[in-house]
Amino acid sequence: MNKETLKMRIDAANKKTKADLVIRHASIVNVFTKSLTTGDVAISDGVIVGIGDYEGIQEIDATGKFIAPGLIDAHVHIESSMVTPQQFSQVVLPHGVTTVITDPHEIANVSGTAGLEFMLKDSESTLLDIKLMLPSCVPSTAFENAGAKLSAEDLAPFLYREQVLGLAEVMDFPAVLHGDEAMLDKLLLTSQIDGHAAGLSENDINVYGTAGILTDHECVTKEEMIMRLERGMYVMLREGSVAKNLHALLEGVTEQNAQRCLFCTDDKHLDDLIEEGSVDYNVRIAIKQGVHPITAISMASINAAQCFGLHKKGAIAPGYDADLLLLDSLEDFAITAVYKGGRLAAQNGLYIGPAPKKMDTAPVQDTVRIAELSEDCFQIPMGTSTKAHIIGINPNNLITEHLIAETPVTNGFFVSTTKQDLLKIAVIERHKATGNIGLGIVKGLGLKYGAIATTVAHDSHNIIAVGTNDEDMKAAVEALHELKGGLVVVQGGQVLASLSLAIAGLMSEQPFPIVYKQLKALDESLLQIGAPTHFNAFLTLSFLSLPVIPQLKLTDCGLFDVGSFQHIQVAVATE
Repeated sequence: MNKETLKMRIDAANKKTKADLVIRHASIVNVFTKSLTTGDVAISDGVIVGIGDYEGIQEIDATGKFIAPGLIDAHVHIESSMVTPQQFSQVVLPHGVTTVITDPHEIANVSGTAGLEFMLKDSESTLLDIKLMLPSCVPSTAFENAGAKLSAEDLAPFLYREQVLGLAEVMDFPAVLHGDEAMLDKLLLTSQIDGHAAGLSENDINVYGTAGILTDHECVTKEEMIMRLERGMYVMLREGSVAKNLHALLEGVTEQNAQRCLFCTDDKHLDDLIEEGSVDYNVRIAIKQGVHPITAISMASINAAQCFGLHKKGAIAPGYDADLLLLDSLEDFAITAVYKGGRLAAQNGLYIGPAPKKMDTAPVQDTVRIAELSEDCFQIPMGTSTKAHIIGINPNNLITEHLIAETPVTNGFFVSTTKQDLLKIAVIERHKATGNIGLGIVKGLGLKYGAIATTVAHDSHNIIAVGTNDEDMKAAVEALHELKGGLVVVQGGQVLASLSLAIAGLMSEQPFPIVYKQLKALDESLLQIGAPTHFNAFLTLSFLSLPVIPQLKLTDCGLFDVGSFQHIQVAVATE
């Protein structure tokens, strides 16, 4: 900001000149005093310049309404929406989200620094404020093959970009615990560091805090949340499309600890964002569960702003960015209008901001490269054993079970059985065509026919497929190769439905309404092959390759036991 701009704002605040916009007669949500206050809200040059009695070039009568600060999603992977940042912006702004803190480690795992550049450039064209945290773990562990590897030296130049705030979720806890040199180099890049403390003990949290890690979004119980809060961390209460921890964690929120609690979505599908909402959904659920409305709004605004050092966001006060919401009701959190930088961005649930700009996606295209698949590539040898280590699904939860059970075996190989709901699962390396295929058995996905496959497979985003028979699994993987990435449903060798995600195998080039329609077609095809309806099979599948979330997962290198942090055989050794 230059001297002339500052003088202009001061003159408007001092009533020497009219404000650009004045919103009159609304009740103001004051996140500092946790109360409702009154007065005109005056805005000039995209900034709130005063609260009191003002005249404006444009004036809005908001009698009977409430003014609240714009919402902040404290941790989100935009790629999980399967649309570009510009399209994502159009989806979440009508839900009152004016700022997001994003970790682009999904695309970074595929395309490295080219992926980071794409996300930064596309984000520059959005009305939504998109702040980036630099991926700390690409790949997430050393036990899988990703498309890139980012060192502290690779990340350092990005810290000077205005959009970049710090270091994203540190998932490789063993590297922190053992003081791995490469990890120490990353931790020393910045003082703003997000955590990923899934399943960590009290002492592990001590280690995290000592390493300078400030946040965690992986709590699943109120006891875990309180332990982190007691040790000075910020806790993000997450409600995504798969990980739904909000209800459980809200039980631990009090007026005494709420100031260290934030809201996030982490990973949320486009259809859920459109139909359910973003962190506005978290706010509504919190209010329904007994959290005071102003406390819930504070958790979604000023708390996140203070955590990430966004000193001009998260409140309705002079000097703060004019990111604000008009609400019909606090209890229902009914949003009628969204202003971003003093500009009307959405009204009555519809985006009314600028149209998206055309971006060059060539640097993040053509990322699906696989070796030729043999007819027997999905066979799982059992030797003389009939018992296997099995991935057990917990619906709407990232944490899996490590099951050991009898399995059907024919000629020394495991055979999928829909009767027992034991299906083959495979992770196929797709970045460098190494031919790596990790194989396992999963229980709980519930498919009755065919197969599904996707290149959205956290975090290394190799191809992950599951099916009732090898032929359909192979057809699904080959269909993904032709699509250059995406999601497919196959039955009897035929593709029933698909969604092309040509940008790094993660995001579509299409406008969000088209992607939404294609997702709905995929949902219909999932019903056709007997998939369950109480959780999303694709979303659940996409997290079964994430080797930093307990208990049992699958990488392109094989079955991975997160507890011991090592690969194990599928077959249980016979005595």
